[in-house]
Amino acid sequence: MELFGKTRAKLAALVAAAAVALAACATTASEEPSDGGQHGGEAPLKVGFVADAAGLNDRSFNYLGNEGMKRAEEELGVEIRVLTSDSSADYIPNMTTLARQGYDLIIASGFNQIEAVATVSSEFPETKFAILDVSVASLDEVNPNVMGLPFQQDQASYLAGYLAALFLQESGEGDALGAVGGQPIPPVENWMDGFARGVAAVDPSIRVISGYSQTFADPAACMQLAQNQIEQGAKIVFQVAGGCGPGALNAAAEAGVWAIGTDADQSDFGEHVLTSAIKRSDVAVYETIRALLDG
Repeated sequence: MELFGKTRAKLAALVAAAAVALAACATTASEEPSDGGQHGGEAPLKVGFVADAAGLNDRSFNYLGNEGMKRAEEELGVEIRVLTSDSSADYIPNMTTLARQGYDLIIASGFNQIEAVATVSSEFPETKFAILDVSVASLDEVNPNVMGLPFQQDQASYLAGYLAALFLQESGEGDALGAVGGQPIPPVENWMDGFARGVAAVDPSIRVISGYSQTFADPAACMQLAQNQIEQGAKIVFQVAGGCGPGALNAAAEAGVWAIGTDADQSDFGEHVLTSAIKRSDVAVYETIRALLDG
């Protein structure tokens, strides 16, 4: 890993050149005092969070969503409950459980829970729902008690692609980059598109070898996909695959190539992680809860 250590100064210069403040965030946090979790003088606000099948340890959107919930509990005084899902079959039962228990707001962790939110929000019109990574304007039908929490993640991935291309040029190590996606759903495609555009802005001749693992929960699938891309010449691997993504980061480490994380700061996976394109789902969750408290 000595090579990685020696190139840190070079990386710092490239980051400055690219102005990489990699954050795509739906809202901006402020430090106004809360009312201790009370809304309208009633009992403390009750907020539920339903993680998807990738689990809370995905080091991605589920992990960050849970962090936002814990922050809201600590700083805003709300009552929280976080439910995990073994598979997509658990989404509707989990949301239904929270709704029946009188939770005021139920937050779903991502795009794959759209159908579950549509179903349960219809059955419980007095309960408020929010879903990360979804714009309600993009849906054919939406209930009035549903709020979308979309991100402009392509802005962060554009900068990640720009940085990766600059680094590849500076290092002279090759002409290809890899991009490992989870499932080909709109938010992931948006991540991948932004990355490719950032690369092309530096040098259109750099190849971006991209593919989808078809899962957010199986690191072995992302490891295999990343290994295939590395065998095709990728010198930096960008992962956008939730709980599957660490497999791509580990594949890069084993092959001695660079990697770029996503969603949360993933630098602790090793010195080979150049940077992470951060999407502050935790802030979106926290600010949504605070907005409801503020009326």
